[in-house]
Amino acid sequence: MTSSPAAVSSASRAELLRRIDRFPRWGLTAASVLTISLGMLFVQYDIFNINVSFVQTCLQIVDGCSPTNSDAFIGLPVFMSLVGYGIGALLLGPLSDRFGRHSMLIVSMVITGLGSLYSMLSFDEAHFVLSRLITGIGVGADLAIINVFVSEVSPRRLRGKYTSLLFIMAAFGSALGIWLGLWLTTPMGDWPSGLPFALASESFDSGWRWVYGIGAVLAVVSLFLRISLPESPRWLADRGRLDEAAAVISRMEALATRRAPLLPADANPVAIPEPSTSTWGAIRELFRSPFYLRRLAVLGAAWGLGYLTIYAFSGAFTSVLVRQGYTPGEAGMVSAVGLLGFIAAAFAIRSVVDRLERKLWMMVGGGIAVVGALLVAFGGESPLIVFAGAIILFFGQNLWVPAQYALTAESFPTRFRTTAYALADSIGHVGGGLGVFLLVGALGQLPLQATMLGLVAFLVLGSFVNLLAVNTRGKNLEEISQ
Repeated sequence: MTSSPAAVSSASRAELLRRIDRFPRWGLTAASVLTISLGMLFVQYDIFNINVSFVQTCLQIVDGCSPTNSDAFIGLPVFMSLVGYGIGALLLGPLSDRFGRHSMLIVSMVITGLGSLYSMLSFDEAHFVLSRLITGIGVGADLAIINVFVSEVSPRRLRGKYTSLLFIMAAFGSALGIWLGLWLTTPMGDWPSGLPFALASESFDSGWRWVYGIGAVLAVVSLFLRISLPESPRWLADRGRLDEAAAVISRMEALATRRAPLLPADANPVAIPEPSTSTWGAIRELFRSPFYLRRLAVLGAAWGLGYLTIYAFSGAFTSVLVRQGYTPGEAGMVSAVGLLGFIAAAFAIRSVVDRLERKLWMMVGGGIAVVGALLVAFGGESPLIVFAGAIILFFGQNLWVPAQYALTAESFPTRFRTTAYALADSIGHVGGGLGVFLLVGALGQLPLQATMLGLVAFLVLGSFVNLLAVNTRGKNLEEISQ
């Protein structure tokens, strides 16, 4: 039988939480790391799988759609997917604070898998849009809970590094979504104007269904793996379940100290406040506190502006380029090659993310993205310049994301961390989705130079807003949230 929060000894709870920050590395098993990584892979796969495949999807299920106007139709499914992100995060985020990270990670993956299956079976535009909403509900919840979980099980000096490590799998998920779309949904073409072994033809026009079917399979695999994940020890400790928290921390500590001992304890440890006795009371605290509401507003606005750029390119880049005169194969190749920049960013940020305050990385990434956008916009007839620009663009627009994941989770206390993360991320996704819905089709009709610079401008603006966020690098989670 577990103790109530009121009966918990603050000293013993504080001691447990400080042990996590003394780990020389995180204490997760290889199976747990793989499980979380697959979740991140699926999140990004779902974000990017619509990019190349949508031209074929649109031709099959949308009346009046043609390759040259598909960008006019992609805004609605992308927008509804991002609305789903917000709904899922806001519904399951608070439930994660109430019932635990583990159970809600399972629920979110069930919803995601069902949404992908629905996308595969959709036979008209209305059903496809609804399926993207459902998938988005699962993915949005998953994104919030995974990043909170990683922050809560990582030692303070390495939170950015481990968030970035998982982002490597996210990069591979995005590449999988793009390249499968290129292989299954674009006609064969000579390199670099197309993929020589692409499958789409008059007799094979349902490759887009395979793209979403593979997503459903990935969800099933992730679901079964998640059953063995441990619960967050910080959440257990906040709920007064100290014996369970101690057991999880002891197992993690044994793994973390296989090659190096525990780090020295802080000479002057930060006081750790008592946990809230009620999940709903903690959520009320969030909404009544100007301190936390300010953080929420800053992070939500920064995410919204950054997401507008990210989702414009991750979800609609191929359609925008087709509008500009590229063939579907050529445009798909630009997106696919650009994804190499995403993968490079995921590897690059892992080794440097903890050397700079989290909030500064958005500005660094925005500056790099501008360079890439200029190369694509003015590359003219040179495929090499356009490809290089796409790689730099995707590198810059994704470089800051792991740091922002960590910053958002670090900015709020355990008692309502997932709820606050979900709110900030939801504000961002809905804002970004609305921007994509309203702007991509309109900007796509302008000259390519104006389209590219217009879309990256939002990321640059978001980077200035992000400067108002709190400094979190290397700090104890309880210290940041006080």
